[in-house]
Amino acid sequence: MQFGRYFEEFEVGAVYKHWPGKTVTEYDDHLFCLLTMNHHPLHLDAHYAGETTDFGKNVVVGNYIYSLLLGMSVPEVSGKAIANLEVESLRHIKPTFHGDTIYGETEVLEKTPSTSKDDRGVVSVQTRGYKQDGTVVCTFRRKVMVPKRSYGETRGGEQPGRPVPHE
Repeated sequence: MQFGRYFEEFEVGAVYKHWPGKTVTEYDDHLFCLLTMNHHPLHLDAHYAGETTDFGKNVVVGNYIYSLLLGMSVPEVSGKAIANLEVESLRHIKPTFHGDTIYGETEVLEKTPSTSKDDRGVVSVQTRGYKQDGTVVCTFRRKVMVPKRSYGETRGGEQPGRPVPHE
């Protein structure tokens, strides 16, 4: 199974559908809030969310959804990346709730060969995340520096750094 793509393998307009989806649990949301020190009661306090918000229940913290989608895209987009250069935009469009399942897909918007090194290029992509009913909840655009095939071949091929077993 291929992990990531070389620069030559990206085609503008291609859409990579990330599989499988991920059902977001209350535990996922609370753990992410704990790890990132986001203690907003909208995410952690069911009574607060139920009594004082328009949603009537806890909303999953948006940066977890972004991180989840970014992770989903790694096998198809940035698994061979030299560097993630920038996130150009990030939009949280609709809320996600505990029990929703998130799916993602990424479209290749542009690819530009490097002008300083001939063994790499920059790929611009947009990732969309949507729930089980198709509602888009998050979109973001980013630029990734990816190697050309020649870069990979000089650094160990498809699985660089993998040791050879011996007894």
